[in-house]
Amino acid sequence: MIEKHPFPPILPHNAKVMMMGTFPPTKEKRSMEFHYPNFQNDMWRIYGLVFFDNAEYFQVKGEKRFDPIRIEHFLREKGIALCSSAQTAIREHGNASDKFLKIIDPVDLDSVLKQVPLCRWIFTTGGKATETLLGLLPEKTAEPKTNEYIPFPYLKNRELFLYRLPSTSRAYPLSLVKKAEAYYNFFKKAGMI
Repeated sequence: MIEKHPFPPILPHNAKVMMMGTFPPTKEKRSMEFHYPNFQNDMWRIYGLVFFDNAEYFQVKGEKRFDPIRIEHFLREKGIALCSSAQTAIREHGNASDKFLKIIDPVDLDSVLKQVPLCRWIFTTGGKATETLLGLLPEKTAEPKTNEYIPFPYLKNRELFLYRLPSTSRAYPLSLVKKAEAYYNFFKKAGMI
């Protein structure tokens, strides 16, 4: 069954970077109705560590969920866009694993980039998002290794870079501290820290 991505992108006009992943887990695995909603996923713990030195910064106190209002406010204030690399997809095994996710309609990147005119850095949070974005380029381009970046010649009149960061899934074999270090290094390079 083809699914539409359930959450709208967050596209602050002042965004200098844009985070792009793929699809959230199924509804029963979500702790909130917002991007990266699985409480087991480390995304919002990483942001807490990187920007506030506190892995629980975005967690609702005493609950196993994050606060989507607080997260969105932070992203908009900081100038970080968040968008899926896919508009529609099929879960071949009924889960959120990129390995079994078939992208049907990729992101309308033209439309998204028009809404974030200051954005120069796009970063992906996994292999499927990276592969999907590279598939939008007119020429075959080798994907960057994790924690590296490449020029992303999507628009002729705008310099863009594609940076690949480690997955925030608990299945990815890297400690929370090491993941946060990788994200910190990216945000520092992008001039956000």
